[in-house]
Amino acid sequence: MSDKTLLAIDQGTTSSRAILFSSQGRILDVKQKELKLYYPHKGWVEQDAEDIWHDTLWAVQSILRDAGQGAANVAAIGITNQRETTIVWDRKTGVPIYHAIVWQDRRTADYCVGLKDQGHEEMVSAKTGLLLDPYFSATKIRWILDNVEGAQSRAEAGDLAFGTVDCYLMWKLTGGKAHVTDITNASRTMLYNVIRQEWDADLLKLFNIPACMLPEVKENAADFGAAEIDGYSKTIPICGVAGDQQAALIGQGCFEHGMVKSTYGTGCFALMNIGPDFIRSQNRLLTSPAYKIDGQLSYALEGSIFVAGAAIQWLRDGLKLFHDAAETEKIARSVPDANGVYFVPAFTGLGAPFWRPEARALLYGMTRESTDAHIVRAALEAQGYQTRDLMDAFVKDSGVTPSRIRADGGLVRNAFMCQFLSDILQTQVELPEVIETTAWGAACLAGLQSGVFNGLSDISDRWLAHTRYKPVMKAGESASLYEGWQDCVSMLLK
Repeated sequence: MSDKTLLAIDQGTTSSRAILFSSQGRILDVKQKELKLYYPHKGWVEQDAEDIWHDTLWAVQSILRDAGQGAANVAAIGITNQRETTIVWDRKTGVPIYHAIVWQDRRTADYCVGLKDQGHEEMVSAKTGLLLDPYFSATKIRWILDNVEGAQSRAEAGDLAFGTVDCYLMWKLTGGKAHVTDITNASRTMLYNVIRQEWDADLLKLFNIPACMLPEVKENAADFGAAEIDGYSKTIPICGVAGDQQAALIGQGCFEHGMVKSTYGTGCFALMNIGPDFIRSQNRLLTSPAYKIDGQLSYALEGSIFVAGAAIQWLRDGLKLFHDAAETEKIARSVPDANGVYFVPAFTGLGAPFWRPEARALLYGMTRESTDAHIVRAALEAQGYQTRDLMDAFVKDSGVTPSRIRADGGLVRNAFMCQFLSDILQTQVELPEVIETTAWGAACLAGLQSGVFNGLSDISDRWLAHTRYKPVMKAGESASLYEGWQDCVSMLLK
């Protein structure tokens, strides 16, 4: 089946894309549309779910149209998506009853504090591997049911469906025939018991969410339904689904215990494969399924940082320090160091390992000598410091010190950032030959189920390094810089 191709849908926070891959991971075509974000109130982040669907459909249709006769070679579709983003829709019409509430949204922060004060976090964490935080889907569902007139009664009557973005797209792609999700997306709702691998009655009761709203949960490589694409005569099987960070772990070939991938997109997300045994973090990391294939489940420790590339976007669009993010590498290298400037980009709170939703961004160490270049450099250096926070927690929880990390995402195009990352971690950083690792991970899952690939080893054997960064900074200097970062973060934690 070497002539077969795989179609990945990569629905992210800022864009919806379709990517056509060869079985070797070569990108044959890409179609993309930017996605608008809405900020109706401070700390609120929303998207129009119907825009997500129409943009995704356009991308898929465009890929198939341009492929011509080659469209018949598409073996299967794989889907990867922004996780936790919450959509509730009418089962009869398929129309969402409210905007999609994005993973970055913090409107339920007070509700989460109340649940913590009532002592519920212990039970939630023990069952889900998560912490009580607005990040996850459960409190977003609760907000929709509370704030859309009649929603609770309609949900209890079975008239409403809930899904993360993958689930909503599969509903639409199959004409409403499939209300399904995968274990990685289910695990980020804060309603799924990751040890028993089922929707949890105690959690549903805590958040007062009717079980009839929830989708069926499947393994990552499975039969999710047949996509019916307008303008294309044949249906295409949907054979692989994973949340974006787990898809990147798969695309990076991190199938061995202790392997780490770190993705630098809108946020920064690092995952360590910890194998088949659930480890509950003692350092405020999250534990979620990494993947479940052929009945075999592997878990991952995860550190989630809310703002990575978004900090560069803010410098560009908010402060207008440059016109193109690609300029930041040259700007950062124009000065020998950040001149004591630190930038903690906590625009939507601090994620792992701190989990302080009320924290806000901090620029520290500014003097009359500070320039635009120092601020830009500090923003790029922040990615190294934030990752170091996560790596230290990984080591404490797992007892494993990674010999290297595999990095991906838009920010790894910046060689300064990658080298600084390696220096602060004092660890080798590897970038893959296939740069679209998230989409490739979804394609790999689809390839497993459809017979294009023979197993995980078949996928890992295809992983090739494009670039390797090794530490050049002395360990003492690295430690001193990181100590300054820790002092800045401590100011936000008071």
